[in-house]
Amino acid sequence: MTSGRSAALLGPAQRAEALERMASEELDVVVVGGGVVGAGIALDAVTRGLDVALVEARDFASGTSSRSSKLIHGGLRYLEQLNFELVREALQERALLLQRIAPHLVRPVPFLFPMTHYGWERPYVGAGVALYDTLGFATGLTRGVPGHRHLSRSRALRLAPALKKTAFTGAVQYWDAQVDDARYVLTMLRTAATYGAHIAPRAQVVGFLREGERVTGVRVRDLECGEEFEVRARQVVNATGVWTDDIQELVGGRGQIHVRASKGIHLVVPRDRIHSLTGIILRTEKSVLFVIPWGRHWIIGTTDTEWTLDKSHPAASRADIDYLLDHVNAVLSVPLTRDDVEGVYAGLRPLLSGESDETSKLSREHVVAHPVPGLVMIAGGKYTTYRVMARDAVDAVAHGLDQRVPRSCTDRIPLVGAEGYQALWNSRHRIAQESGLHVARIEHLLQRYGGLIDELLELIERDPSLGRPLAGADDYLRAEIVYAATHEGARHLNDVLTRRTRISIETFHRGVAVAQEAAELLAGPLDWDGEQVKREVEYYTKRVEAERRSQEQDSDHEADAIRLGAPEIVPVVVPEHTS
Repeated sequence: MTSGRSAALLGPAQRAEALERMASEELDVVVVGGGVVGAGIALDAVTRGLDVALVEARDFASGTSSRSSKLIHGGLRYLEQLNFELVREALQERALLLQRIAPHLVRPVPFLFPMTHYGWERPYVGAGVALYDTLGFATGLTRGVPGHRHLSRSRALRLAPALKKTAFTGAVQYWDAQVDDARYVLTMLRTAATYGAHIAPRAQVVGFLREGERVTGVRVRDLECGEEFEVRARQVVNATGVWTDDIQELVGGRGQIHVRASKGIHLVVPRDRIHSLTGIILRTEKSVLFVIPWGRHWIIGTTDTEWTLDKSHPAASRADIDYLLDHVNAVLSVPLTRDDVEGVYAGLRPLLSGESDETSKLSREHVVAHPVPGLVMIAGGKYTTYRVMARDAVDAVAHGLDQRVPRSCTDRIPLVGAEGYQALWNSRHRIAQESGLHVARIEHLLQRYGGLIDELLELIERDPSLGRPLAGADDYLRAEIVYAATHEGARHLNDVLTRRTRISIETFHRGVAVAQEAAELLAGPLDWDGEQVKREVEYYTKRVEAERRSQEQDSDHEADAIRLGAPEIVPVVVPEHTS
C-alpha cells in the first residue's frame, strides 16, 4: 500500500466518477494517452500536488506499452553507438525500479551472449559488458543484479544445452531485468489514482479547446456511450507515442515533434522447446535478437522495420515470423518451427524522425516541446526511462503554470503493491496455508500484485469458486478475471485476455478456449446481459481469427488488410479531420 492509504480502485464506478469530475472542474493538467509515459506523467504531476486527469482512447497500455520486449534494460547495443549517457540513465532507472519503486513487478533476468570469433571478440565484448555493469551503479543504490562472467563454450553449454556447439566459441553471461509491461502501466495508474488523479479508459480526445492561441482543454468522447464533453485544464500533455502527429493535427499547425513508427514483432514459444537455464542475446545484421525467459514460455524478438499502416493493430506477417525463426534457429541444435509458436504480437516504437531512412538508426532519446501555449508534447524515449520522460514533461507543465510547483519525487514513490513485498514473499508458505491455495499460486499472485494480494484473497474468501484456475489457461485464477474489472479498469474481454493476463499469447488457442468462461465472470462487475457476453466472445474470436490469418500473409499490406477485417467491440470514432 502507499503511505498508509488503500490502493484506489479503477472499476466502473470509479471511471464514471472520474469522467464526472473531469467535466465539472478545471484541472491543472490533463494527460492524453494511457501508456507508460502518460501514466508516468499522471503519477509525477499528482505527487507534485497538481490536479490531474488522464484519458486514454482505448484500454490502458493497449498500444506500444503492452507490446514491448518486456525488458527493463540500459540497451547494451547503445554502447556501440557510444551513447553512454543514455545507457547510464537507463541503468540507474533499472536499479530504482528493481529495488525501490516496483520490486514486485521488476525482476532480474540472466542473458548469455554467445561469441562467434576467437581472439578479438572476447576482450571487445567483455569490455563492453564490464562498462555496462559499471554504468549500472546508481546514486545510493547497488546495481540490483549480479555482475557479468566469462564462460568457456563447455560451461555455456551446461547453462544452455539448446545451443548448437558449432555456432559459438564461448560466451559472456550478464544480467538485466524484465517486467510485464502492461501490468506495470496499470499499477502506475492505480498509484496515481491513489494520490488523487482522475483516470478513464475508452475516453477519446476528439478536439482541443482554445482561447485565442492558448489551448485550454480537450473535447472528449466517451466511447462506451458516445457522449461528448469538455475537460478544461490549464495545461494539456500529449503523451500518445506513435499517435503524436495525429493529436498534433487536431490542434492545427505544424508540429515541432515528428514521430516515425518502427514495427517490432515477438514470438512466444513453450519453455520446453528451448533447453536453457538462461536467456540468450544474439547479434543480427540489423540489431540484436533476444530469447527471453517468460514464466513457462520464451519470448523471442524483435524485428525493426518501418510501419506506415494502421497504428492501432500493427500486424505481423509470415515474413516477420520467418525472420525471427531463421535467426534463432541458426544457433539452436533443435530448430523451432511455426508449429512451436504459441503466440505472436506486434508493437510500434515511437522513434523521433531524423535524417536517417533506417528506423533502427532513429533516436530513442526523448524530446519535450511546447508547440503552443497550454500544450506540452513529449515523444521518443524507451520504456525503461519513462520516469525521466515524465519528470521532464511535468517540468514543462510547471513552467506553463503561474505557480510554484515542487520538484519531482517519483524516485521515492513505491508503486502500490511494492511496500512489504519482500516480507510477504518470505511468508508465502504461511499465506498458502492460511488461504488454502498452493504456494505456487501465491508466488504467481505476489509477482503480479505484490502487497495487493490481499484484495485477490478476499475475493476468493467471499466466493471460493474464484480460487479455481481458468479451464484452458490454468496459470491464471478465476479471481484474476473478476479483479481485472473491479479493480483494474478492464472494460472488455479483450482487455483481460490480452493485457490484464497474457492468455492471448501464452496459449496455443490464444484465449479462444477460455473466452466464454472469462466473459461470464466479467458479466457481473461490468453489468453485461447475455447479449453483451455473446458479443464480447464473438468479437474476441474474430480478432484472433484475423490475427492468425494476417500472420499467414507475405507482406505488411496484406497482413494489415486482413487484421483490420476484425470488428471493434465498440466502434472507435476517428475524428473527421484525421481520417
